[in-house]
Amino acid sequence: MTSAPAPLRHQRGLTEQAADAAVDQACRLLRLPTIRTQFAATADAAEREQLTYRDFLAELLMAECEDRQRRRSERRIRAAGFPRQKWLSDFDFDANPHVPPAVVHTLAKCDWIRHGHPLCLIGDSGTGESHLLIALGTEAAMAGFRVKYVLAARLVNELVEAADELVLNKTIARYGRVDLLCIDELGYLELDKRGADLLFQVLTDREETASVAIASNESFGGWTKTFTDPRLCAAIVDRLTYNATIIETGTDSYRLARTRAQQAGVAG
Repeated sequence: MTSAPAPLRHQRGLTEQAADAAVDQACRLLRLPTIRTQFAATADAAEREQLTYRDFLAELLMAECEDRQRRRSERRIRAAGFPRQKWLSDFDFDANPHVPPAVVHTLAKCDWIRHGHPLCLIGDSGTGESHLLIALGTEAAMAGFRVKYVLAARLVNELVEAADELVLNKTIARYGRVDLLCIDELGYLELDKRGADLLFQVLTDREETASVAIASNESFGGWTKTFTDPRLCAAIVDRLTYNATIIETGTDSYRLARTRAQQAGVAG
């Protein structure tokens, strides 16, 4: 059985080595890992630059706060379950003139999530709809929102299994706790009536209270191939478009265009 660490006692006139050891122990007890690792270097820099005690303390505390915020953002991004990293800074707006940069950068401020509004990204494969979905979801996680990413087919399968195991309400509640639910590849596969009904329950549970963002390679008019019940299809479209921002990313795959351009450059 390990013994508890000895209590810290403040002493005047500590040697530099003893002072560093005391700071190290205090940071461990107070769980301040950034101050612990940066203290010595920051103290040396403060001495060289003749900072006041207040400036020195502010430098350390700001570094701890910034690093703690970074770690929290990283945890939220991991918890979101994105399949790969995508950033808005990597999106090529010049390659896809259908996507308005001003609208996307406004969305990155996350006001639409604060108001519980939906986002619909509609376009053919390769036009950037999934890139934008993940990138905007990442922005939301970095801003402090709880985010969950899921493929539409996987979500429906999970809901069907939950219904069979009599834990549907628990599963819907779990999805209801996130601030932003990102559903990708909606419209890729036909859903049977039961699966579509269960998905509708999730959307209804979040209506006007928590945001849903979807990416689809089908226009709304083509969703009857996914939701074969016309009335249910109309109700789902209504849920996802009320107060929504809708961005149509077009039909021309810029990934394909970039590949062709690279191949042409090699051939030339």
